[in-house]
Amino acid sequence: MADYDKYYETEDLFGAPYPELIEFFEQYVPKGKLIDLGCGQGRNAISLARLGYKITGIDISKVGIDQMNSISEKEGLNITGLTGDIYSFDNYQDFDIVLLDSMFHFEQRDKKRETVLISKIAKQIKKEGLICICIQDTGDKVSILKNTIKNSGIAFEVLNDSSLIYEYEDKASGHKSETKYCIYIVKKINDAKIH
Repeated sequence: MADYDKYYETEDLFGAPYPELIEFFEQYVPKGKLIDLGCGQGRNAISLARLGYKITGIDISKVGIDQMNSISEKEGLNITGLTGDIYSFDNYQDFDIVLLDSMFHFEQRDKKRETVLISKIAKQIKKEGLICICIQDTGDKVSILKNTIKNSGIAFEVLNDSSLIYEYEDKASGHKSETKYCIYIVKKINDAKIH
């Protein structure tokens, strides 16, 4: 049983999506195919599907995927939820947008596989495709992220590099916290390696 299966017994665990993220995608055209890696209970996927995006969500938690699929079915949204490991996924060329929210922490034990995943997405996503990463703005996480994309050998244009404060409240315990986040969105210019 995935750890998050237990956490997701609390519905809507992480609350509403970041308003800044939704505002960006409200304005963005065209509304294409988006894959939400580590989608959890569908916090972002559901809101983005409501905007007209065709969503595929992948998460290791079957409980989270089942909750997202249930809401999608009730509302008639264009969401396909899949239970699986994001590190095993390999078809980024099929999507216009890759979204990763709170998936990277760059801890010593995970840093290599996380940076390898970012590089893989950068290489595989189609020209004009977007990579959207929401990451805690603590320590050197944001600089590691930006350097990984810069050093991928692929040319990207930065469309959004903004900060926000994420307010989390655990309804069960009453615990509240505020964390600074960065939303970093880049658009693939071409597949040519940068020299």
